[in-house]
Amino acid sequence: MSQIISSLVATLVRLFARFITAVRGIWAGVAPVERQRIYFANHASHGDFILVWTVLPPPLRRRTRPVAGADYWLNGRLRSWLIRDVFKAVLIDRNADTRQDNPIETMSQALYNGDSLILFPEGTRNLGGQPLQPFKSGLYHLARACPEAELVPVWIANLNRVMPKGEFVPIPLICTVTFGEPVALEPNEDKAAFLSRAAAVLSTLNPDYQPGHQSDQEPDHAP
Repeated sequence: MSQIISSLVATLVRLFARFITAVRGIWAGVAPVERQRIYFANHASHGDFILVWTVLPPPLRRRTRPVAGADYWLNGRLRSWLIRDVFKAVLIDRNADTRQDNPIETMSQALYNGDSLILFPEGTRNLGGQPLQPFKSGLYHLARACPEAELVPVWIANLNRVMPKGEFVPIPLICTVTFGEPVALEPNEDKAAFLSRAAAVLSTLNPDYQPGHQSDQEPDHAP
């Protein structure tokens, strides 16, 4: 019964997301085929992963899990149930002082189990949208730990305007989710160079992208 309820809620969430945003997926540099992937996206709203998840074809969606901050999503019974049972997220404690598990090992285990991931390398929401905030180092470490997983950049456009910070009633507005060409970690490429290149590739998927506006990446050591 619990699984039936979770599946029903997941369907309702997808229908609501499509109703409010008319979201459509644009597969600009990669095809929606059944391959293990790490979808790394810009982060402007707590609902970002829902749009990515919504536009994935059902076979991909069933094996794709968002990576989410435990400090936010485990704050309340309903929120906790949604993220665990409906979205089956990989939960990460973003506080280095309180975490008990290594975030890279937690995410890697999900990949070893055959799942794909939706990851937000900026770590926290970027309310300005552009330029991107410096990427955390988790994407680099996952690329090294799980080289068989494709690294697919994903730009989510307009969701921050649908649900501005501090607002509780969404504003209907068309959103797009653009999937770009996969990025691969080059032999002997260091962390800073890889993260800077990944961020630059992701930025070019932004419909409002203007060359020269991408900030230099100065990644820290958090996942």
